[in-house]
Amino acid sequence: MIIWLASYPKSGNTWVRAFLASILYSEKGINDFSTLHKIQQFPRKEQFEGLVDDIQNPKKILENWKNAQDRINLNNEIKLLKTHHVLCKMDNFEFTDNSNSLGAIYIVRDPRTVLLSIKHHFGMKDFNEARNFITNENIWLGINKSDKYKNRANKVPTLISSWRVNYLSWKNKIQNYLIVKYEDLLENPQREFFKITKFMEKLTNCKFEDEKINNAINSTSFQALQKLEEKGLFTEQGQGTKFFNSGPNSDWKSQLDKNIVDEINLKFKNEMVELGYL
Repeated sequence: MIIWLASYPKSGNTWVRAFLASILYSEKGINDFSTLHKIQQFPRKEQFEGLVDDIQNPKKILENWKNAQDRINLNNEIKLLKTHHVLCKMDNFEFTDNSNSLGAIYIVRDPRTVLLSIKHHFGMKDFNEARNFITNENIWLGINKSDKYKNRANKVPTLISSWRVNYLSWKNKIQNYLIVKYEDLLENPQREFFKITKFMEKLTNCKFEDEKINNAINSTSFQALQKLEEKGLFTEQGQGTKFFNSGPNSDWKSQLDKNIVDEINLKFKNEMVELGYL
């Protein structure tokens, strides 16, 4: 069955993915990105081969979400899949269900900081464009005709929606749900990554040694990830020059105009209060 590693884009998904890939698939828990591919993204083109003729047709993709996951789960093993897709139901087709999904880890990040990273990642012209992006509930990636943010070779229709809708779509909507705040990972990585590890141990019946966990934490610090990227070992960059760009040094207060901040705070007020961002 599938354990989802879900988030809105640029919220820390790759950070957590690198940590989990290290404790699950490396010998000593030391990250060098060589095991990152073990946690694939969904949806991906190859997952729909033989099911869909037109990979860029959203209707054909959503009709086969379950068929693709059924096929992924044929070996009856637990696997992790990364996704930025909303947990939705469209035309009576569900993105996933409890027959395919064992649980979900959802990583959330302050939308004002997400806005900064989105602008850099997609090479946007200004913060207004990034503001429009994260507040748009009909944002799809992976559709050539309408997707101007062509940052991925894997062109499969992926509905990410707005920051708010993405968060609410996953919130407690799937069995065995764990939410992790990006800011908590920055403040106390030891506590938060051990929390994630305990969640994984509960779902998988695996036991991870503390030394391996600590190795994974240390080798996936933001500085360690930046150094690995500088060496050319990370190959999933967007349109920005760096994937691991500012991270803990992102400061929306000094970069965003007051009108943009006020609009974000108003549109996402309930969720930001709930998460402690307001």
